[in-house]
This record gives sequence, C-alpha cells and structure tokens, in this order.
Amino acid sequence: MARYNDAVCRLCRREGMKLYLKGERCFKEKCSFETRKGKLPGQHGAGKLKKPTGYALQLREKQKVKRIYGVLEKQFRLYFQKSDAKKGVTGHNLLGFLESRLDNVVYRLGLAASRAAARQMVMHGHVRVDGKRVDIPSFQTKTGHSIELGERAKINEGVKTSVETAAGRGIPKWLTLDGGAFKGQVIASPTREDITLDINEQLIVELYSK
Repeated sequence: MARYNDAVCRLCRREGMKLYLKGERCFKEKCSFETRKGKLPGQHGAGKLKKPTGYALQLREKQKVKRIYGVLEKQFRLYFQKSDAKKGVTGHNLLGFLESRLDNVVYRLGLAASRAAARQMVMHGHVRVDGKRVDIPSFQTKTGHSIELGERAKINEGVKTSVETAAGRGIPKWLTLDGGAFKGQVIASPTREDITLDINEQLIVELYSK
C-alpha cells in the first residue's frame, strides 16, 4: 500500500494548522509547526503568499482531511461516493465514515499517540473488535462495538503513556474508555459536533460535485 514517507511536519505547515500527526511531539514547544510558524515547506516557503482561488481552497481542504485521517485519493473518493449516496448531509456523512474507521477509533480512545501509530497497531494484529482480531485499519466500527488491545500491546510503554495522557487530550462523547483494561466501546455514532478540528467539509463537497 502506498504511503507518505517524508517528514510529516511538512504537511502541517503546508496546511497552515496542526494535524497532530506525530502524537505527543505535537503538544510540545519543539514541534516544527511552532518553531517555523508561518513558513511553508520547501525552498520558496518564505516567499510572498498568493491569494488562493476558489478551486485552490477546495483542493487544500480535501488534502488536509486526507492527511489528517491518513487516507489516499482513491479510498477518499470512495468514501465521498458512499456519503453522497447515503441519506443526510453529504459532508457530515463523509466525516462520519472517516471518524468510524478502526484506526481513528483506536487513536481517539487514546490507545495510540497518533493515527499513524494506531494504523500500525491494527495492521500488526494488536487490536480486537468484540474479541476478534481485526487487522484492517479502514474497518468501520458500529455502535456497540468493543475495542480492546491484545496482551502484547498492553505492556508496550508507548501505549501505556498514551492511555495515561488520553484524558488530557479528550475522549469524544461517542466513545468510552476503560484505561486500566486498555479497552473502549463505541456507544453512539460520531456527529459533526464531535469533530473539533478546523474542517470545512462543504468545500470538499463542492470540489467533488463539479
């Protein structure tokens, strides 16, 4: 599977906001987004910024959301098509599909420090859904699903640290966490209000609707 393998802090600077791609480092002063604030990546990053066109704003919004959730173009487009076919607001449906991904749920529960770390844990078979191992990061969780880490993951120091700091980062109201058991549960479907990142999903809808 193709993945972005360059420095992920460049992505935050390109989008002009923290995407929280490096876990705990994103909350520290040495985060490169903070130390190089206002500078785009690349040799011309310090140059004068041009006023973006309407299309550029739409494209940047799509790229930003793709990078937040670690989804490539083909899969992102499939999510949009499913969202458009589903009843309700297309943009809200799209974010709901992305939030319900298993790797995102593991991250949002605080069982991993970043979505990339959560994706790796899922792919390596360290995550159980209702007691069964699931190694597909895009697996769609549903209300009532129980998410638990395997025994090897529970003794990992990085996982322990992430769980200890989970409360400080905040756990969305559609999830519950039993930190001592490294276990969480999906108690409702995610709503638009549960997503606090600066995302304008309507721009993405307008881009794909052309």
